[in-house]
Amino acid sequence: MKILVIDSNALALDYCLRSMAEGHEVLWFIRDHKPGIRTIGQGLVPKTGDWRRYMRWADLIFLPDNSAYMRDLQPFVDKGYPIYGANDWTARWELERGTGMDVLEAHGVKTLGGECFTNYDKAIDYVKSTMGRYVSKPSGDADKALSYVSKTPADMVFMLERWKRLGKLKAPFILQKFTKGCEMAVGAWVGKEGFASPWCENFEFKKLMPDDLGVATGEQGTVIRYVEHSKLADKVLKPVESYLVECGHIGFVDVNCIIDDKGNPWPLEFTMRPGWPIFNIQQQLHRSTASWMKSSLEGKSIRSNFLTDKIATGIVVSIPDYPYSSRPREDSSGIPIYGLDKSEAMIHLCECKAGRAPVDVKGKVKTEPMIVTAGNYVLVTCGVGKTVQESREGAYDVAKSLIIPNSPAWRTDVGERLKSQLPQMQKLGYAKGMTF
Repeated sequence: MKILVIDSNALALDYCLRSMAEGHEVLWFIRDHKPGIRTIGQGLVPKTGDWRRYMRWADLIFLPDNSAYMRDLQPFVDKGYPIYGANDWTARWELERGTGMDVLEAHGVKTLGGECFTNYDKAIDYVKSTMGRYVSKPSGDADKALSYVSKTPADMVFMLERWKRLGKLKAPFILQKFTKGCEMAVGAWVGKEGFASPWCENFEFKKLMPDDLGVATGEQGTVIRYVEHSKLADKVLKPVESYLVECGHIGFVDVNCIIDDKGNPWPLEFTMRPGWPIFNIQQQLHRSTASWMKSSLEGKSIRSNFLTDKIATGIVVSIPDYPYSSRPREDSSGIPIYGLDKSEAMIHLCECKAGRAPVDVKGKVKTEPMIVTAGNYVLVTCGVGKTVQESREGAYDVAKSLIIPNSPAWRTDVGERLKSQLPQMQKLGYAKGMTF
């Protein structure tokens, strides 16, 4: 099969490599919008600088992201090209948070609401007038550092004033009322007739440091499982199934929620694309990497592709100056990654490329070809098991087996909070059958 990957943010190196290992012919397009971004995958995956040229060539066109090219691709979607990914309208459910919440409300799913702002002064006035506790969430492909969970109205106002002073506003943002509870998400792969896979229940760990300290990074690690029955899916995904089909959405859809102490799930946001690093982690529970996507587009059943008897945990392994990326990419490129061969199946390369570095060869140090870094978001390590603990221990064992001579880092408590949260959620009917 010929696969064209149209990648807005160079996310799909692992997908490309695993598809090639399955015998597929792959061409990878990376949007050239950041200095050096196209060096990712250099020497590992064939690339093209013009995705339009290869649209007719491809048997499968995979979209790892939805932050660019959606309007350009819509005519190809309308003509029936084999595109596996969101379309221009469904991408907006994620990129415009308010739009996503409106879709849920229109289909009977209650949300926390929230006010959307494009002006810091208006947001500051809103907090001062209501004196509420709020969560700030950016829309679209915005800086995740603009996410903030306030403790009081005063610290929310301070952050808004600070972002205004620093000129941080790049896109609309939402102020949402703070609600206490357990965070849990559920997703599924959507085909032409509706949900085509089991439910993917997942638990994200978004902050940089243990105990949810430090800056928000998007995702430092995640615990996932596929299940045939999910109360959370019944509440927040099934109500929009027919509309997803009507809108022509193909690919992943996920809703992240807060479940309060009464068992009410409050949706926070849609993800209308593969998540990162969750898509890498999902590979541990998929029997194939790419063939099932083509089958789904052809209307064939793909449920047998997904393992429903295991739990997978993945953790992000990074190097300085992650997560800020304020230094030139060259500063974090070319660093060798020793030990990849020991746990290859459980390692998902992210910002890497082919290079050369010193290696031990029969008692002597020689410079040889090997995989090196091509940025600071290096790779994801995974573990799989019957329990959360077994899967997380596996992921950490793999991370500890690697040698990356440039201060590698990862969050050390991914999955740990589920020890106390799973019993709480299970009393309310969620995450049934999941064992820590």
